[in-house]
Amino acid sequence: MRAPEFWLRECWQARLLAPASWLLGQAAMLRGRLVAPAAPPVPVLCIGNLTAGGAGKTPVAIAAARVLLAAGRRPFFLSRGHGGALAGPLRVDPARHAAADTGDEPLLLARVAPAIVARDRVAGARLAAAEGADCIVMDDGLQNPALAKTLRLVVVDGETGFGNERTMPGGPLRAPLAHGLSLADGFALVGADRLDLAARLAAHAPVLRATLEPSAEDAARLRGRRLLAFAGIGRPGKFFATLEACGAGLVAREGFADHHPYREAEVAALRARAVATNAELATTEKDMVRIPPAQRDGILVLPVEARFAPAGSLRDFIGRRLDA
Repeated sequence: MRAPEFWLRECWQARLLAPASWLLGQAAMLRGRLVAPAAPPVPVLCIGNLTAGGAGKTPVAIAAARVLLAAGRRPFFLSRGHGGALAGPLRVDPARHAAADTGDEPLLLARVAPAIVARDRVAGARLAAAEGADCIVMDDGLQNPALAKTLRLVVVDGETGFGNERTMPGGPLRAPLAHGLSLADGFALVGADRLDLAARLAAHAPVLRATLEPSAEDAARLRGRRLLAFAGIGRPGKFFATLEACGAGLVAREGFADHHPYREAEVAALRARAVATNAELATTEKDMVRIPPAQRDGILVLPVEARFAPAGSLRDFIGRRLDA
C-alpha cells in the first residue's frame, strides 16, 4: 500500500478513523498478552519499526548482519517474505527464487548472509538453526509475539518520526506508541533528527544514530546524469532526494506503492518516457528485484547502506547482549 499523506499530520481523516485505530491498537496489544512466545533455538536480534514502512529497516538489518559476520558469527536472516507467495519455511536461493516467490527484501538479504522466509517465525528460526545459524537477524516482526527476541532494535525515521502518532488506519503506527516504545532495547534513529526525537527516545532506551547513504563511487557515477527516477518503497521521496544529493538531474519522478510488482508493460512505458525526455531510468535495489529480468537492461540502480556514527556504535550495542 501507499501511505496516505494524512498519516503525517492531525486532520479530519485521522479523527474520523479514530474508532478503528483504537480497536486495532487494542487488538495488537491483546495479541501480545495472549500469545506465549516460543524460546528461540539461537539468539535473535530483531530489527523492527513502529510504523508502516519507510524507516530503513532492511539496510539496518544488513548492517547488523555484517557486524556479526565480522565478529566470526554465523547469522541467518529471518523474514516473513512480504509480497511473496511462498509461506515457507524455506531458505532463499536468489538463483531460483524471484520476488514473487519470497518478496523483495529476502533476495537482498540473501546477498549478505543466508536468509529464511517463513510466515511461521518459530518454524523459520528452527530451520535457520538446523541450517547452521548461531544467531538470527529478524527483519521486521517486532509486533509478532510468536518468537521471543533476545535483543530488539527499533528503527525510526528522523524526518517523519511517528507521523500523527495514531494507530492504523488513522495513522502509521502498528500499535499504540507507548506500547511500541516499551518493546525497544535500543533505537536506530535514521537521518536528520528534524522532530527532536533523540531525547524522547533516549528516555526509553539507548539511541544510535545512522544515515542511509550510497557509496562515494555510486554517487559519482550518477553525477550530472538526466534521470527518470521511479521507486515502489515506503517513502519514494527519500530515494529521489538521495539521487539529487548525488548531483543527478531528475526530469521526472514516479512513485509506486511499497513492494509494487512491476509488469512488463509498466516498465516499457517508463522506458518510453525516458527516451522521450532524453533521460535514463534509475531505481532502487529493492525495486530492481521486482522488475522482470528481461526488462532490467539499461536501468541504473543506486544502492544505499546504513552507516552508524560513531562507526562502532552498532557493534557496541550488539556486543555480548545478543547472548545475554
